[in-house]
Parts: sequence; structure tokens; C-alpha cells
Amino acid sequence: MIKNSSDAKSDSNLEKILRSGQFAVTAELGPPRGSDRSAIEKKAELLRGYGDAFNITDCQTAVVRMSSIAAGRIVLDAGLEPIIQMTCRDRNRIAIQSDLLGAAALGAKNLLCLTGDHQKFGDHPMAKGVFDIDSIQLIHMVKTLRDESKFQSGQELKTAGPRFFIGAAENPFADPFKFRAIRLAKKIAAGADFIQTQIIYNTKKFKEWMKMVADMGLHEKAFILAGVAPLKSVGMARHMKHNVPGMDVSDEIINRMTAASAAKKGKEEGIRICLEVIEQVREVKGVAGVHIMAVEWEEAVREIVQQAQLYPRPRLENL
Repeated sequence: MIKNSSDAKSDSNLEKILRSGQFAVTAELGPPRGSDRSAIEKKAELLRGYGDAFNITDCQTAVVRMSSIAAGRIVLDAGLEPIIQMTCRDRNRIAIQSDLLGAAALGAKNLLCLTGDHQKFGDHPMAKGVFDIDSIQLIHMVKTLRDESKFQSGQELKTAGPRFFIGAAENPFADPFKFRAIRLAKKIAAGADFIQTQIIYNTKKFKEWMKMVADMGLHEKAFILAGVAPLKSVGMARHMKHNVPGMDVSDEIINRMTAASAAKKGKEEGIRICLEVIEQVREVKGVAGVHIMAVEWEEAVREIVQQAQLYPRPRLENL
């Protein structure tokens, strides 16, 4: 049902690929902690051809970085399709809607709606968090702008509304586990067209979550992209296990990375584990693609996409 091109919400490359039934690939492209656009252009050059769209993070981990909207325009100029991340942490509903209109005017077609990491984890822990609305309310607000040409206040737009392909994030591993599929259902009901999940290292638990998702028919209402990430070292693995909320890293992964790091082959083993996860999630009913999170390691994305036999990416004229 969701593959029907007549139901298209935008003209984005990502949406076309997903609706065609192709296995999609997205990856992250983080803006720099400065105003040098060449930093983004270099990343774009590394990632060109290795994904269908690229997440432009919005002050990830509450650390000040270049605007996701501005960075998204630079990525677009470089010939890649951005997925603009928009968080509720730093803006009230007036500022969010203003930024959404601006992003659309600059050519953005994909949007990922997030509540945002709490400011206490970032470089300005004393900053005042806004959190005027949460991610589910943000999703609904964007859908209303797009489908009804109305602001959240009910007033009508004076010109055409933004034609966003609306995305949301979901964590299959957070507690209480039995309610995670229900939370996903709320986001889809609010208007999410595609979902990117938290990083997967526990494929058994992910499959359990996807069974609940499929039993509720949610995989027929939104495209689900499984989150994956290559580990660089055992230190990174331990940090994720013990310090990142909702992350499920098994002792087996820790042991593998410990041995590999001791042999100075941590990155190679991290990529190998990532490829194993991709191979397993591709077989899961309802998984429409993968989202690769290789933070400040764009070279790994190229290697992963190639070794997972997801390269070359589909060309639009062939869809």
C-alpha cells in the first residue's frame, strides 16, 4: 500500500526509492562547529553516490554547530539530497514553523522530527531548553502545514505549503519495551511517513520489536529504516553500552571489539559487525532500508555500502 506512487507526499528522491520497493540507504552528514562551508562540501564529496538522502543533524548532542537548514542547502548545492533534522529543544512553535517554511523555500524535501537531546549533555548545559512541543506534536504540525496548508493556530498559509516527506526516530530498545511499538504507532498516526531507528546491535530484540510492529500493521503505514553504526573501538562500544540511554550493546559485541582493539583492528571489526547487522535486518519483514550513522567517519559509509552490496544506488530514471 505505501509503495503506491500516487500516494506520494513530496518529490523527494528518498520517497521515490522507498515507494519503488528498492532497499533504501540513508546516512548522516554532520554540520561543522564553524562557518566553513568547505567542511560540508568535503563530506558531501565523500558520500556522493553512497546513499539516497543524508541526515543533516540539528546541533547533535546539544552541541552548537552550523544550522541544519543552511548546511542542507549547501548539501543540495553539492548534488546530494538532504534530510533536514528539526528539534524541539531550541525553538518554540512560532520559530519552528518559520524555519520549516524557510527550509522548504531553500529546496528541502525531507524532514526528520525530533524532540532533541537535552541541553545538559551539550556544550551549553545552562542554556534554557524550549520544548514548547514534543516530536509527536511536531510531526502533526508539519503534516497540517503540508496537507491542510494551515499553521498550528488554524490560520491558513498565504502561499503554498511545504511538501515534506516526514520522518521520525524510534528506539526499539528503550524501556518499557512492550510499549515501543505503541509509541511508534502514535508517531505514524500523527503523520510520519518514514522512521529511522536507534542503532541496532541486538538483532534478536530488534526482530521482536519488528514482529510487534508488523502485527499492528505499522510497516504498511510507514517506511522503516533500521539504524546501524560501525564501532571504532572497544572504548566506543563500552561508552554506548553504559552511557547512551536506550542503547543495547551485548557482551558478545564488547568481547569481539576488545579482542579486535587489542590487535589494533577495532575499525575493521566494527565494520564487520555493522555488515552482519545489515545482513540480518534486510531479511526482517517490514524493514525498507538502513540508516548508517558513522559519525565523522564518512569513509566507513562508502565501505559499508559497497560490502553490503548496496552500491550503486538506484538512479531515478530507472525507478
